[in-house]
Amino acid sequence: MIIQPKTRGFICTTAHPDGCARQVQRQIEYVQAQPAIHGPRNVLVIGASTGYGLASRIVASFASGANTVGVYFDKAAEGARTASAGWYNSAAFEQAAQAAGRKSYSIVGDAFSDEIKAKTIDLIRTEIGSIDLVVYSVASPRRTHPKTGETFASVIKPLGETYSNKTVNFHSGEVTTATIEPATEDELRQTIGVMGGEDWAMWIDELQQAGVLADGATTVAYSYIGPEITHAVYKEGTIGRAKDDLEATSQRINEKLSATGGRSFISVNKALVTQSSSAIPVVPLYISALYKVMKEKGLHEGCIEQMYRLFNERLYGSAHTAVDDRRRIRIDDWEMRDDVQAEVSQLWADLTTENVYELSDLEGYRREFFQLFGFETDGINYEAEANADVDIPNLR
Repeated sequence: MIIQPKTRGFICTTAHPDGCARQVQRQIEYVQAQPAIHGPRNVLVIGASTGYGLASRIVASFASGANTVGVYFDKAAEGARTASAGWYNSAAFEQAAQAAGRKSYSIVGDAFSDEIKAKTIDLIRTEIGSIDLVVYSVASPRRTHPKTGETFASVIKPLGETYSNKTVNFHSGEVTTATIEPATEDELRQTIGVMGGEDWAMWIDELQQAGVLADGATTVAYSYIGPEITHAVYKEGTIGRAKDDLEATSQRINEKLSATGGRSFISVNKALVTQSSSAIPVVPLYISALYKVMKEKGLHEGCIEQMYRLFNERLYGSAHTAVDDRRRIRIDDWEMRDDVQAEVSQLWADLTTENVYELSDLEGYRREFFQLFGFETDGINYEAEANADVDIPNLR
């Protein structure tokens, strides 16, 4: 079929297999051009098919030579419907990893469920033996609790009072004011239920109890803080409270793992174009301004550059991993530089519909959004027929 992008708000409902494969290959080539990392040998990535999770898996495999297990919830093509971008990304990764001689396995299903945890543990025990790095990079709007059966739905809202600020329709370039009503207590509870640390702790507990978590293992989950511009809707809103819970969970996991020489970290990453960030009001406009400043300063990084730097400079680059006063790895350090934020704030004050393309990198944001789904990728003929029905090697 000929596959073109079809959008609904901040979601693209189609994905291009060849474009996704090309994007994955470019990330692999970037990593292969960097110095090797003396890092993990057997890695489990929970939320492995897009964004930081996918980049983590690529760095582990192609910089550290690790065997990997990826858990993710993506769908294959069916009839006239393409597969999800994560499906195509994972197929491309699996093919490349196995061609390079790495053990590599994919498990598709609900990472929150007991069934998928048990299936993953069985695979690790049978094929790899044990895991020495667990990356938790799950981004989901909903979670069904495996014990109680309650389904939680997350919201992106401020707390306490109504919040208003600039936002942009990145398809049209229209800058408007977004006004968001505060979350209720139950909405906050449910957001923490989805995006907090409970499921991460369940994974670590079950891996440890099953005897497939190696002594001295490391685990890391990803978070974001951001600047004052976004705090009301992010750091100080429902998502921020969920991330506070994630941080508290990391401390508890670290205490547990330290008995066998293990470690747990939160990595605070840079703002990037992802399916999740595209859904948060204000954030796409902030990222567009940030991209302009960081590209002009030669500081811009995508997911793969961030994850290579995290693995190489922080997790495995020295005897002691540098953390802040809350034991967080700050790989957002370049974004949060005083000079970067000062220039972004100056741009922010002046941004309007009329000048948004001049004062920000909105075009770069829009292009990266479509590249998440395999579109607008150099070297791909989007007028040609493409095979949407792609198999994932070693799918379990």
